[in-house]
Amino acid sequence: MKTTISQVHKYVDQSVTIGAWLANKRSSGKIAFLQLRDGSGFIQGVVVKEEVGEEIFQKAKALTQETSLYVTGTVRKDERSPLGFELNVTDVEVIHESVDFPITPKEHGTEFLMDNRHLWLRSRRQHAVMKIRNEIIRATYEFFNENGFVKVDPPILTGSAPEGTTELFHTKYFDEDAYLSQSGQLYMEAAAMALGKVFSFGPTFRAEKSKTRRHLIEFWMIEPEMAFMDHEDNLVVQENYVSHLAQSVLKNCQLELKTLGRDVAKLENIKAPFPRISYDDAIKFLNEKGFDDIAWGDDFGAPHETAIAESFDKPVFITHYPAKIKSFYMKPDPTNPEVVLCADLIAPEGYGEIIGGSERIDDYELLAKRCEEHGLTSDAYKWYMELRQYGSVPHSGFGLGLERTVAWLSGVEHVREAIPFPRLLNRLYP
Repeated sequence: MKTTISQVHKYVDQSVTIGAWLANKRSSGKIAFLQLRDGSGFIQGVVVKEEVGEEIFQKAKALTQETSLYVTGTVRKDERSPLGFELNVTDVEVIHESVDFPITPKEHGTEFLMDNRHLWLRSRRQHAVMKIRNEIIRATYEFFNENGFVKVDPPILTGSAPEGTTELFHTKYFDEDAYLSQSGQLYMEAAAMALGKVFSFGPTFRAEKSKTRRHLIEFWMIEPEMAFMDHEDNLVVQENYVSHLAQSVLKNCQLELKTLGRDVAKLENIKAPFPRISYDDAIKFLNEKGFDDIAWGDDFGAPHETAIAESFDKPVFITHYPAKIKSFYMKPDPTNPEVVLCADLIAPEGYGEIIGGSERIDDYELLAKRCEEHGLTSDAYKWYMELRQYGSVPHSGFGLGLERTVAWLSGVEHVREAIPFPRLLNRLYP
């Protein structure tokens, strides 16, 4: 019976055949222990010389790391195994011998591992991170589908900059200027005017060289936009969504979290509602904590976000930032136009901002003024302005960075561990 490692629980005390790779091995006298992986999971294969004979035993002992093979054996329960089962091997058939696999069980530096990301993905640790990433993606679709959102795909090549910055990858679209998308938000606002509640999930790009553990040049964003939703409504959706992600990972990725040594107690408390602190109060808090490098009107850096987050055991919203340090489309607070109706959601444990969101300006004249102040007067924004001319409504949205969320929920140190491949854009800069 052919099966996969994740399905062996169905075949206890039965003989099965698994296509696998040899992750590692060790031997003790007349017993060889094979650490096998097949993509669905990891299992130990036990080869006993007196049970299989000299030929098969010697074949098993000679296997090299990452050799592909078919392994036949009987599934046995084993409480010592993280999987709960092991395989008593009766036969081994080599498919392809691997020679001098470059990533050995010894310690390797991050740069070396990222240069060999196509092979590093095979490790038990990276397998766990990718399974958690997959669960977050699955739970994302589950949450938005269950809450009446429609999936819409904005373009990757755009003619304008949503954030109004110059940190864009420029290209030519025939004889017109175009850019790799920095965000799908503007297009999602148009979709929300048609479909009410929408979300996108796709790649975004920042033309900023960065070597920090938090930043990537290419990353994936989940960007919902909601018609008839104000700032407060927006925060409720965000905290319910993040709570759903955390609880889904806890429920469905116990083995992966254990593999990573993740302290699950820190995730069990991730349930809505989340605490909130205004930008004004955050500045006061930091100054009282001895941070003399930040004043009202400055944006927060990583040390500031970490200090604030350490005061809470859940993600925390920092709300009402100064308008001058936020994007042109954010709606001013009617009670204080110097600040906008926005929030950043800061993850615990030093992982930084995982969500940025705001209520959007819905008044045509005000948006026109903001565009002029930011030098965004080209025809590229004409269609965006028109959304405020034909039945404008209060609307809000946010963007969640997938990789930073994966790193936080997984408990890994470096955000680059949360991407499947480094690609040219996400290589570590010298």
